[in-house]
Formats: sequence, C-alpha cells, structure tokens
Amino acid sequence: MNTLVCITPGEFAYQDSEIPELQPGHTIIKIKRIGICGTDLHAFEGTQPYFNYPRILGHELAGEIVETDGAPGFAVGESVTFIPYFNCGECIACRNGKPNCCTTIKVFGVHIDGGMSEYVSVPSYSLIHGNGLSFDELALVEPLAIGAHGIRRAAVTKEDTVLVVGAGPIGLGTMEFARIAGATVIALDINDSRLQFCREKIGVSHTINAVTENVQERLVELTNGDMPTVIVDATGNLRAINTAFQYLAHGGRYVLIGLQKGEITFSHPEFHKREATLMSSRNATRIDFEHVTESMKAGLIDPTTYITHRVVFEDVKNEFQSWLDPANGVIKAMVALS
Repeated sequence: MNTLVCITPGEFAYQDSEIPELQPGHTIIKIKRIGICGTDLHAFEGTQPYFNYPRILGHELAGEIVETDGAPGFAVGESVTFIPYFNCGECIACRNGKPNCCTTIKVFGVHIDGGMSEYVSVPSYSLIHGNGLSFDELALVEPLAIGAHGIRRAAVTKEDTVLVVGAGPIGLGTMEFARIAGATVIALDINDSRLQFCREKIGVSHTINAVTENVQERLVELTNGDMPTVIVDATGNLRAINTAFQYLAHGGRYVLIGLQKGEITFSHPEFHKREATLMSSRNATRIDFEHVTESMKAGLIDPTTYITHRVVFEDVKNEFQSWLDPANGVIKAMVALS
C-alpha cells in the first residue's frame, strides 16, 4: 500500500508499506478521506510539540471497515471515523473519565504513526459509527469535536458571550458549538477573509480584526461593558494567548485549546480580582464526538463549507507546502483516496 511519511520537517516521501494484519481488539480501515489540520502543518514546519521524526501524519480520517475484532455493533463495509487518541484505560485520568488526557496517551499521527496511508489498524474501542454521514463529514468530526470539547469544558450556556480567538478550522468549530449552545459569539482574528467566512458561512454576528480595530473598545461596545464571559483561544499563538487575559469579564472562564511551546504570563492582580478560571482543553471524548455527529445529522452544522482545497492522495507531497501560505486561503484541505 502507498504511505506518505514526513521524514524530517519540510520533507515528505511516499513509501510502499505492508497492509496491516488484523490483531485482537483492532479494526482495519480502508481510508477514504484525510483532513489536513494545524497539527499536520506544524509538524511539517517542525513547530509541533510532542513530536518525533520520521512520522506518518494524519488523524482526521474517514473510511470503511475491512476487518474487525472486538467491535460489537460494527460491520465490515460500514463507514466510520474513530477517536484518534489511544489511552491506557488504567491511569488517574482514564479512571476519572478523562481518557483525552491519559498520562500515556498515544495520539494517532503525533506520538505514533497516523493515517496518511491506504489502510490503518486502530483499536476497536475507538470506532465511531458513520450514521449515514458522508466521508467528507466523517473526516471533519475530529476537529469539530475539539471545539465541542472546549465549549463543554467551559459549560457554555445561552447566557454567555463567547469570544473565540482564531478563525482557523478549530476556532470555527468552537464558534459553531458555542452557537449551538445558545451563546452570543464574537470572532477575533487578523485575517479579513476568515472573518468574512465567519459572518457569511457560520452565522457569527460579531467579528473583530485585531490589526485594524481596537479590540478592547469593540468588546466594550459589543458587551455593553461587561466583556466576554468566556474566552477560547484557538490560535496557539503566545502573544494572542497572553493578550486575551485583559478581555475577560469578571467571573469569566478562559479556555486554552491552542497549544504553543512557551510560558504564559499575565497579571495576577487583574486575574485574581476577576475570580477568573483558566483551563486547558485537550483533545476530546466520545461524548464530544457523538455530539458532533448528532449535530451534523440534525443539520445544525455543515462542516463541508470548511473545505476550500481538495487533492488526491498521490498529489499531497507536491501540494502540502502551498497550504502553509495564508495567501492561498486554505481553511480545510481534504485528501481523497479511491
């Protein structure tokens, strides 16, 4: 089978690999779609934490079951996606219902080789039913689950005003699930075309360009002086993360979905007087994946609008570098396999 390997930062190579053999408790999936995410792009750049090379990238995946063991309710030929965070089931996090931050977690395509391949083997416990969704939709469940998890972490309600910093795919999904929760949503970015996408494609009423507008003044105006009760960072940019502390309402919650390598700094007195809550949001759980698929089935979200670039698997090596250039307007690149 054909496999694409990131040999070192900036270098891909196609390799001929053996089709995986069925192991107890595992399922073989023939891959049909691969979504390209920020983790893949950062890994290619060499800026992704927790990373070693060479590595097969890819964890936004959809395909068909070829063989399966230990997956009651799933059938050969069924369309599926899966939860690409493989956990031990025994550590303190797993015992407390947080397999998404297992102490020995193995994220597919990050800690272990991923899905840029014609076939993959995954633990059967990770499977998610396709429920009639298209392969495009199924490949987008995972990134949307990231945003859904962040919104659930913050316990967002219709009483909240949620500021999402970063209008990339993760930020867009976060906005969608804040909207589904009934909150008022504000998008903050530095890219006018992405902010336009927020307004026109996903119904975000309020957008702010951090370069051309005074963010503090606009937030005061939009919230009648209250400021956002929830802020979610989806940039992974240290300056953006540190700056957003000043935008938080008294009693507010700040959720970090974005990840970067540096140290966060903020004013303790300003944070303390707000009695604010700071939390990270890592990966997602089955609850979040199922919330995403149910929301898609109900027509509450149409993730296919995110797909701006399409390519066949054989052309990924040549096209990948171009997806790093903001001028190309990539929101989501989708790879198709026959």
